[in-house]
Parts: sequence; C-alpha cells; structure tokens
Amino acid sequence: MRSPILDYLDSIITDTAHIDSGATADYIPELAAADPTRAAVALCTTNGTVYASGDADHQFSIQSMSKPFAYALAIEDHGLDYVLDRIGVEPSGDAFNELSLDPETGKPRNPMINAGAITTHTLIKADDGTTAVDRVLAFFADLAERPVEVDEAVAASELRTADRNLGLAYLLHGSGSLSGDPAKAVAGYIRQCAASVTVSDLALMAATLANGGVQPNTGKQLLCRPTNRHLLSVMASCGMYDAAGNWLTTVGIPAKSGVAGGIIGVLPGQVGVAVFSPRLDAHGNSARGVAMMELLSEDLGLHLMEASRPSRSSLWETQIVSLDGTEATIYVLQGDLVLSSIESLVHEILTHPPRTDLVVFDMSRVDEVLPVAKRTSSETATKLIDEGYRIVIVDPEGTIEDFTDSRGRAVERWTPEQLSKAVG
Repeated sequence: MRSPILDYLDSIITDTAHIDSGATADYIPELAAADPTRAAVALCTTNGTVYASGDADHQFSIQSMSKPFAYALAIEDHGLDYVLDRIGVEPSGDAFNELSLDPETGKPRNPMINAGAITTHTLIKADDGTTAVDRVLAFFADLAERPVEVDEAVAASELRTADRNLGLAYLLHGSGSLSGDPAKAVAGYIRQCAASVTVSDLALMAATLANGGVQPNTGKQLLCRPTNRHLLSVMASCGMYDAAGNWLTTVGIPAKSGVAGGIIGVLPGQVGVAVFSPRLDAHGNSARGVAMMELLSEDLGLHLMEASRPSRSSLWETQIVSLDGTEATIYVLQGDLVLSSIESLVHEILTHPPRTDLVVFDMSRVDEVLPVAKRTSSETATKLIDEGYRIVIVDPEGTIEDFTDSRGRAVERWTPEQLSKAVG
C-alpha cells in the first residue's frame, strides 16, 4: 500500500505547477542552465522516515543552505562566545550578497548572508591534513547518511564569477574580521556551497535539527542542544535574507534558502522539510519553493506561533480482540492528530499490515484533528478497504467525514458503547 503522505506531497507538486515566475541564478552559468521546470518536495519526521515527491532523486548544489550547518560546526569547534565575537546575529535587511558590514562593530551582521558565511568558513577547524571543506562534507555525510561530494562543474563556474564574494572577503580582511588569505577563504566557501544534494538529503538534515541535533536514524548527537537551539533561532530571524520578516509571519518556521532553488525548513520536535525549484524571486529564494512551503505550513500546522500541544505518536496502543466472535485489530488513537503524529500510525500499518480482516480505529482519546490529518486518515482507511479490509471508525466527535472506496464500499461507524459491547 502506498502511503497517503506521498499522495499529499504529490498534490503539493501539482497545486504549485502553475507558478513560473522568477528566473534561474543567471550570474552563475551552471545554475543559469538548470531546468526551470524541475520541482521536488520532501519531509522527514524525527523518527527518520523520509517522504519525497517530484524530482526527488535530482541532485543540485546546496548553496546557501550549507550556511547553517557550517555555522553550527564553527560553534562546536570554538564555542558560541568566540563565534559571536566575530559574527553578529542581527537581521541585515539587505540582500544576501550586500557589500556591507555592521558600521559599529565592523563584523558581518549574521552568518546567513555571504559576508558572515565566508567568515564562518574560516572558523571551521581543519586538522591532520584535512581542509575546512573536508570537515563540512564529512558533516553533511553524517547528517544525510551518505557520502556528499562537490559538484566540480558548479564550483568552477562559481569561482569564475566570484568577484563580489572576493570583494566581500577583502572588505572583511581590511576590517580585521577575516584572518588569512581572502581568496583562499572564498575558494573554500564556494566549494562548500557546491556540495551536491537531493531534497531527501535536505529533509533528513533538517530533521536532525528538528530532533535536537540528534540524527534520527543513527542516533548520533551531531550537535549539542544549545548549539542547535541557537542555530534555529538565527535561521528563524535571518535565514530568508531581506524576506525574513515576511517568511516568519506567513510560513513561520526556521528556514534557509539556496540560489540553486532549494529551501529547508525545521519545525522543532516534529519534522524537517525541503523543497526545490530553480526559478528565484527578487530576494534570491525559490519562487515556487516559497509557495510549496506556504502550503505545507498551512496544511500541516507548521507555524511556530500556532498554539497547539506538543506532538506525540497518535497511536496509543494496538489490540487484537474478538468482536462479536470476529477477530479484529483495534488501533487506539490519542491526542492531537497532526501530520507528524498520524505518520506513526501510517508507518505502522505500512510496515506491519493488520493481521485481521476487521480493523477498528478508535478515536475516543483524540482531542483535535488538523485537516491534513483528516485527509491522511481517510485515505489510509480507503486504501485498506480497497485491499479487502473491513473498516470501523469509532469517532465520538464526528471529526472524520464519511467516505467510500473506489467500489462504493463505505467505512462503518460505531459509538464507543457499541465497541465496548462488542468487546464484552
């Protein structure tokens, strides 16, 4: 059975297909030549399950989405106070490549604009013959659970057009904010940005941040919790450049974009999300990607300011019982049904299909159901009916609408009293 969550992500691709505004990053020849019609979306829960749709296997360069992870490495290497002495955390209000520093301190205003990112790259420790780029790529590999390599064609293309970044580096060097060779710093930073990833990689990387710095599948603590918290705070205030205020009010999650067309987002404690579409808006963010993120935020209730209870698994317990002499599987659900909590139920059904023909979903303990959870629940039940299961829903609040499968077979509805009597 195909997960309804994949069906939902398919709809995100379909519902944004009409968006063709913006243009590829024409100042970098390799990025300018990208196919502008490509699009992909992925999400990863904090248990490490990745769902992806669209051009999900297409690799593209990580670009500025590397900045949060490089910044975290610098903090882990030196401590937060050391890094804050060299890079600020205030939103700049300027474009990502603005030739400017804080007029009072002479420091880059934050690590998410190029001036701060170039400085960050020089703070990453390189020991035993390794370079800062080696450290970053190894960190990406730990996050994504696979080797991550530099796209040499993209790196060469960016280096040939790096005059503005070189200007920033010499400005930083002149102000005393950057030690060492400015040209070498820019070359390393460009190679960091040219690392090749997919939306699935990025969603898993973002899920590590959602999971308090712990990689969901390996269980490795890749970032300490204070570093992780600080990083998410800077992403929330500065990650979307001069569109950061609008982003935080509409989408409402810590995020970072890249000029190849990717955007990552993090809902702490729940999911990491990633989208990709190469056409950029005036701020350097993916135009279609922003629209996809807005849909995800609205449908999934991602906004940080949304007053909801912490998510947990929707599955309270699974029972195998006799109902009026017929063996049945009962899934007892609980709490608020949001995507991240209902996903645990869907994953359980996909990996361990019910062993009985009669399946009961008991929603007596459920408090609230978001629209995307209603849709996912209904589609899951419909798919089970299509596969020959008899489905009963115990829904005292009437939160799930009536529905039928492709052959007109309807779900059955019982009251809690009917279920109790049948069990008894």
